[in-house]
Formats: sequence, structure tokens, C-alpha cells
Amino acid sequence: MGFKCGIVGLPNVGKSTLFNALTETQAAQAANYPFCTIEPNVGQVAVPDARLDTLAKIAGSAKIIPTQLAFVDIAGLVKGASKGEGLGNQFLGNIREVDAIVHVLRCFENDDIQHVDNRVDPIADAEVVETELLLSDLESLEKRVPNLVKRGQQGDKESKIAASVLGQALDLLRDGKPARLTQPKDDEEARVFSQAQLITAKPVLYVCNVNEDEAAEGNAHSAAVFDKAKAEGANAVIVSAAIESDLIGMEMDERIAFLEEMGLHETGLARVIRSGYDLLHLITFFTVGPKEARAWTVEKGSKAPRAAGEIHTDFERGFIRAETIAYDDYVALNGEAGARDAGKLRQEGKEYVVKDGDVLHFKFNV
Repeated sequence: MGFKCGIVGLPNVGKSTLFNALTETQAAQAANYPFCTIEPNVGQVAVPDARLDTLAKIAGSAKIIPTQLAFVDIAGLVKGASKGEGLGNQFLGNIREVDAIVHVLRCFENDDIQHVDNRVDPIADAEVVETELLLSDLESLEKRVPNLVKRGQQGDKESKIAASVLGQALDLLRDGKPARLTQPKDDEEARVFSQAQLITAKPVLYVCNVNEDEAAEGNAHSAAVFDKAKAEGANAVIVSAAIESDLIGMEMDERIAFLEEMGLHETGLARVIRSGYDLLHLITFFTVGPKEARAWTVEKGSKAPRAAGEIHTDFERGFIRAETIAYDDYVALNGEAGARDAGKLRQEGKEYVVKDGDVLHFKFNV
């Protein structure tokens, strides 16, 4: 299962610089003019997880393979995008394809970098983007909902369900609120709502891009963004894209020393990844052996066969059981043999809900 986080924002707020830093590539052209990113660039980012190194050391694994998230650098948006201004139609099409929105906001002062509106106001910037997304969803639902209501009144059950839940979303949009505040009343409504692929239904992470000397504590601009996120029940993180760029190519000991000098304990990547996981309700499970220690990603609440399917579809199709050891037990008992001897290796069936940190070995037959 692939999970994509789309990096969005106004032109020249640091989207492409952040993307380059996150993916440790120069795949996106970072330039000081609007629309330098025309096609969305996609980068696979390894998810840092110290538990994986611990497991590999215990098992003597020859290889370590972290799980990954995909980040998509999407072209800058301007006012009027919902009506096709700038690269509006392309922007909206690209953003519909991601699972979560990473909204980069300029929270730094720099006279050498032009702002599209010649000001530094991250709250106003956020509102420009959010308004265009709201208008796009509003236009879509105002066309769809009346037809769904009509078909529902004629006895079409699916249309009646869709009319109910999407009608609720339409009311929110008309009030200037995002569709993600919609509350489906049951699984059927939740399924229909998800299939509608509304842009404002996607979870949002605000990334406050600050100057290097403000990366540890932020500034007044980032504080305002955190207040906004708290009011919306959203997430926010502080990142200096410039610092993240400087880290590219450094050895680990150099990175640690550089971060400590800047008053930081971890990279912006780690903060963004953690928040991205939280946004998408993801957890990590592990497979461990002498050949490799590997991390895998599933949605929170996934049952064992679904997790097995992340490794191979045959594992899910022919699932028999999952041999399961909790991470803490694996470490405390020095591996699989110790866990087995202590009775901490459990045999779990199809209804087992995988927990974050589980070390799993799947039995299957096809």
C-alpha cells in the first residue's frame, strides 16, 4: 500500500526546497520564481525508526529495510486556481491523488526571496489555498448533490446514502468549512464519503518554514500557525528548509553535530514523517530474520491478513496464522528464541488487530 503526502502552498514558500531536503535529492528545481515546478515530483522517503536498528542487531540481520512514505511536490497555487488561474486545473487534479496535504507556509523574512503578494503572512497564505480548495469542492458538490437527491427520491439506495452524507459536506462548504468536518453516521456513509475524493476532506499538516536561527523555537508567524492548527484540530511542525538542505550529503556524525549546534535534537524530516504517520493513522510492524530486518506500514486497525498482504498478496489470500511478538518482549528476551521460551510468542488468527511495533511471521498456504 502506497501512501502519498502532497506538498502544497503558494509559490516561493519553500515547497521544492523542502521536497529536495526530505527526499535528499535535487529532483525538484528550486528556483526563485512562480511555477518552477510544473509536473509533480514524487520522492520516496525512508521512515526513521530506531526500533528497526535494535531488532536487526538482536537478530544479526544482514540488511535493514525501512518502510517509506511518498512525498509529492505539487506546483504552486495562486488565487483563482479553482477557476483555472495559474496552473489551477493541474494543481487540483494532482492534489486529488494524494492521501494527505502537507501545507508549507512561509514563516521567514527574506527580502531576496519574492513573495507572490509581496508580504509575509502565513495565515493569509493558508486562507488563499484553503479558499481555492473549498471553491473546487463546492462547485463539484453543487452539481452532484441535486442529482443524487433526485435519484434517491426515485428509490436508488446508493444515491440516497450519497445525498445524505455529501449534502452534509455541501452545507459545511457553503459555511466556509472544510469537508473533513463531515461526520458519516455509519460505514456505508463513510465509504461513499471516501469515494467522493473531496480535496478538503484530506487531512492537513501545516509546515512552518522558518529561518535557520528560528528552527528550534519558531517565531511569531509560526506561533500564529500553531494556534490556527489547534483551533482546527490539525497538526503543525516547525522546519527550516534551509537547514534540511544543508544536511544533504552529510555523514551521520556530522549531521548530529550540526543539529546540536542549531539547538535541534532531530531533523525536520523526522518531525514531518511522524506527523504524516499520525495524519494518515498509520502504524509499523516488523519482519525480522538473519537475511533482513524490515519495517512495513499498515493503517491502524488493520487485521493480520491485511498486514500479510503488504508483504505479498499470496500471504493474505492463503493466510493461516501470524506468529506475533510484541516489540518490547522481543528486545527484553533477546529475540525470537527467548520470546518463545518465555511464552511471549503468540499464535494469532484472522481477527487479530495488528499493533504498532509487532514483530510478525506469517504462516500461509496457497
